[in-house]
Amino acid sequence: MSQLVDAPTRVRTGAHRLADDPSLVTGSAVGLFTNYTAVMPDLTRDLDALIAAGVPLTTVFTPEHGMWGAVQAGESEPSGVDEATGLPVLDTYQRSGASLDALVTESDVDVVLFDLQDIGVRFYTYIWSLYDLLCSSARTGVPVVVLDRPNPLGAATAGPGLVPSCSSFVGRVSVPLRHGLTTGELAQWFAAEHVPDAVGARPKVDVVVMAGWRPDMSIADTGLPWVMPSPNMPTFDTALVYPGTGLIEGTTASEGRGTTRPFEIIGAPYVDLRLAPALNERGFAGARFRDLEFRPTHGKWAGSTLRGVQVHVLDPGVFEPVETGIGIIAMLAELYPQDFAWRPRDDEQGPPFIDLLWGSPALREGIDAKASTQEIIAASPPAPQPPPDIRLYR
Repeated sequence: MSQLVDAPTRVRTGAHRLADDPSLVTGSAVGLFTNYTAVMPDLTRDLDALIAAGVPLTTVFTPEHGMWGAVQAGESEPSGVDEATGLPVLDTYQRSGASLDALVTESDVDVVLFDLQDIGVRFYTYIWSLYDLLCSSARTGVPVVVLDRPNPLGAATAGPGLVPSCSSFVGRVSVPLRHGLTTGELAQWFAAEHVPDAVGARPKVDVVVMAGWRPDMSIADTGLPWVMPSPNMPTFDTALVYPGTGLIEGTTASEGRGTTRPFEIIGAPYVDLRLAPALNERGFAGARFRDLEFRPTHGKWAGSTLRGVQVHVLDPGVFEPVETGIGIIAMLAELYPQDFAWRPRDDEQGPPFIDLLWGSPALREGIDAKASTQEIIAASPPAPQPPPDIRLYR
């Protein structure tokens, strides 16, 4: 077994605790829902550390981006075999309902461990893989145990809830856009309220809680290494802006995919030198905007040289990412009314993609009507509050 470097102030994740004490989970055939984001403090994979500790893993399940994170958003890697362990690796992306149930039951596992690094934003899909897995647990009776990890954005919440007509894989049910919970806490909320409403039964769920984690901690405070949670989330700076600039994906402007600073860089072919000064004059707490040109290598406008801005978070303590994201979109619409547009749906069915991200039509309709940020938020579905008893950390 690898030597897990420890220190008095280090946060011990659920996977770390299970590797130290395999008796925390029972079962003779254990599945692990994971990918490359789930590592120990010494960067050993949870998969390898748990096997070395004697946890009887027999199957690996993987989400969007696959086991190794080599593919982009909306993609996954095909099922196969993990080279280091010889275990089967089953791709779950875009599988839910009866299809996911069959995948779980045919794997013949007693229990499924869930260990992925979330970001803390509703439209980040790992939590909806968890939700779908819990729905499957309610139908099949296969228990789920979440090996908890920190929410990089802490316990702060922001943004609206979600209306049922905007339910999708970037938001199955209504939680705040910036939800402020760990995956273990979300699992308990889903199991207590949302899964029974959807399935008519409650899943079997447990959480191996972290030791030493407090919601007011920064990533640096935890002593844990930062492993980019997906290909376009390279740094903690990216995570800070993502609750707001992730909304740019609902427009035809580039959110910086295909650059080295996705979601921090925003631009379009029609943007000119007015954008950065206009945003700086508007004044967004804790942030400044720098004029730049960039050329995405993939995604929107790939290969084209674009003008835009980079968001620089100068004071994370006062920075409001959701309000900043609304403000950037509003400024694009104000300065470039003939060119700004909402991203069309690929299938041309259902609500526009921006409505799925925001959770309702209120942002799109508000921008089109030149409403203020406060008016847009007031017209949006209120963010639901989780039951107090699902909070695992104080």
